[in-house]
Amino acid sequence: MANILYPLHVALQVSDLEKAEDFYSRVVGLKKVDRQLTFPGSWYQIGDFQLHLIVSDWAVNPVRETKWGRHPHITFAIDDLDQVKLNLTEQQVPFQMSSSGRAALFVKDPDGNTIELLQIES
Repeated sequence: MANILYPLHVALQVSDLEKAEDFYSRVVGLKKVDRQLTFPGSWYQIGDFQLHLIVSDWAVNPVRETKWGRHPHITFAIDDLDQVKLNLTEQQVPFQMSSSGRAALFVKDPDGNTIELLQIES
């Protein structure tokens, strides 16, 4: 069995790279980094971790569950949930608060990939 040390990246499929880049850069606030690959996509750096967006013709997420937190998702730690809610509301980005009572919310990117933003104590 492998001794897993830490995660390096997660890859999400997207259908429209421009819309996805706008969402992850402007709405979520991630920093795009250079990549040395020729197929369409974008990489984002989050500490020692990367998010890889890969363009695909079949990227739309078919999940139908009404509670977004029950969808496959990636979670980003944040430090101010109230500010995030204000920013999403101002940008008219729909979100769902966590039904667990945690200081967390869920948003969907343009292809339906679910992102959790979870407030952590500093």
